[in-house]
Amino acid sequence: MKKILIFLLFVSPFIAMAQDEETEEPKDGWTKSGNISLIFNQAAFNEEWTGGGTSNYAANLNFTYDFNYRQGKLTWDNRILADYGITKIKDEEFSRKTNDRLELNSIVGRQIQESNWFYSFFVNFRTQFAKGYEFGEDADGNEIRTETTRFMSPGYLQFGPGMLWKKDDNFKINIAPATARFIFVNEKFTTVDPALAEAFNDAGGYFGVEANETTRFEFGASVNAYYKVSLMENVSMENILGLYSNYLEDPQNVDIDYTMNLVLKVNDWITANATFQAIYDDNGQLLVPNAGYRGLVDVAAFDEAYQPGSQFRLYLAHVIARVLGYVESPAIKLNCDAMSGSQLQQDFGRGKG
Repeated sequence: MKKILIFLLFVSPFIAMAQDEETEEPKDGWTKSGNISLIFNQAAFNEEWTGGGTSNYAANLNFTYDFNYRQGKLTWDNRILADYGITKIKDEEFSRKTNDRLELNSIVGRQIQESNWFYSFFVNFRTQFAKGYEFGEDADGNEIRTETTRFMSPGYLQFGPGMLWKKDDNFKINIAPATARFIFVNEKFTTVDPALAEAFNDAGGYFGVEANETTRFEFGASVNAYYKVSLMENVSMENILGLYSNYLEDPQNVDIDYTMNLVLKVNDWITANATFQAIYDDNGQLLVPNAGYRGLVDVAAFDEAYQPGSQFRLYLAHVIARVLGYVESPAIKLNCDAMSGSQLQQDFGRGKG
């Protein structure tokens, strides 16, 4: 099964509206803080410019909002994160996303005596706003794009009880050894001919969701940590880490989601941000029907190639599968009518004829 490792790194100045952090001892009631930023960038070059470069524009909108509640031994922490960015380069047919994330985190805790430990229950939801595409070129050299993701495809929902260690709002770790996780996808990305369903599933499916399904259930352990530290005056670093292990399948392969935000504050209205994000998803394989995506054969073309009545088409499908590495493990049984009219079964796989 293939995995996806994504790194996003950008450094951008922006204008932000934010409330000052609370430095006093926690009090009962609500505490709220938020940050919204809008970045816009444009570069324009005329034909006489000899320094090189391509005209382009880019925009990014980021919104975070924390609203936490405390009453005696009870705490309830919530955070909303929304981030969307887009860029367009001159002479390119399509604009492209640079960021796209929508996430909600909520955790409620009950303090154990006078310690830093809490009984807890958490909920995490995340998805994206807009469609995502894989870009390429057709036979004529024209730019084309194939849809690979969209809102709620995938969508993740996980929740479960656990233990929370919380020093303060800037340093906390939640351990949830019994976490339920649901992955939601649109049926468009998992609709596969029954003859190809086994190969689709063996290759990892679509974000782990099997052929002709729209959800996947997992049960495992989750660890979430948050640490914000002041490096020097007006310079702070925020670290957010999420780990998840699925007990039901390959528990040794741990999903990782790490974000580091470095904030340099000029005043209440002007700051500069440096953000680093690393994501490892063990089910991050994108096997998209009708797309020929990430080195996998175009399922529709593959299906058409072995229509009944042609041994040549069956042979061609076999060659396509071998060259593009469509089958990575068990054989696919394809039922085709031979030219003689009899039923022919052919096993396809690496190293098999």
